[in-house]
Amino acid sequence: MKTTVLLTGASGFLGAHLTRELLARRYQVRVLVRHERSTSTLAGLPVEHFVGNVLDTQSLKKVVVGCDVIIHAAALAQVNPARSSVVWAVNHTGTENLIEAAQLANVQRFVYVGTANVFGFGTKQQPGNETYPFVGKRYNSDYIDSKRAATDRVQEAVQQVGLPAIMVHPTFMLGEFDAKPTSGQMLLELYRGRVLGYPAGGKNYVHVRDVAIATVNALTRGRLGESYILGNVNMSYQEAFQLMALRMNVSPPRWSIPPSLAKLYGFGCDALAKLTSHTGKLNSAMIAVANDGHYFSSQKAIIELGLPQTPIEEAIDEAFDWFKRHKYITERA
Repeated sequence: MKTTVLLTGASGFLGAHLTRELLARRYQVRVLVRHERSTSTLAGLPVEHFVGNVLDTQSLKKVVVGCDVIIHAAALAQVNPARSSVVWAVNHTGTENLIEAAQLANVQRFVYVGTANVFGFGTKQQPGNETYPFVGKRYNSDYIDSKRAATDRVQEAVQQVGLPAIMVHPTFMLGEFDAKPTSGQMLLELYRGRVLGYPAGGKNYVHVRDVAIATVNALTRGRLGESYILGNVNMSYQEAFQLMALRMNVSPPRWSIPPSLAKLYGFGCDALAKLTSHTGKLNSAMIAVANDGHYFSSQKAIIELGLPQTPIEEAIDEAFDWFKRHKYITERA
């Protein structure tokens, strides 16, 4: 008999890859999707659809019946505005609800998908890992804070009620099926020539398919109660933008944006948003993050979860090709 997996967040960027990876391994896949979310990236896939959301405890009680394992990938990755009660509700309360549902179903494994930003970052020479303490409070970002709180809640459930959970924490993912788009928006903005400069910081990049593989591996591998950072290559924004521009055959941004100037611009964005009641493209929290180098090591996940390390060039190429095929952009003359 096939193992039945409940996957939340299936209609999202990572969710599209998780669904395909699970099906490729012959799992029975049950997906929880919201009414308002498009499921175009799941079209034609042999999955069980349940309509509901992580804040509706009644729908969760129904969808977990008969499930053997759960992958909880649903989250609201909203960073603008920086403060949002909805973000807290989905990311923290939603995770609490899934934990209760998992206990009700007596699942064999619960895999929680977090974010690498719940750990402290390091330098390229000494990147951060799962032992580095959380420093994200400095950003005043409800997305980062809520994901840290949700991670803590899963850890508490492991210790207090024996939840058989493993936590995986992706870095910045790139690849196809980014329908919204989310992280791929960076590629689109670069291609359209709307990025005039690069901030002082950097981050870790990973192929979204590698994240999906390691996350599904966590259903049978890894140590209960442990966290695993899922990433690959650390690059400054200058390096990343140059590589992305090269792969897309466009010119990279030329100007370095001093941190002090970027910070001042962020405060200006906040003031304008408060004055007009309209959220702009940036805020001071986003700029503060961009000014730092969010560099991480994924050695633990490589060893224990079999995290692949696909060259990030492939992720960029696949994302760009997917955007072109789906008419997000047109070829330049």
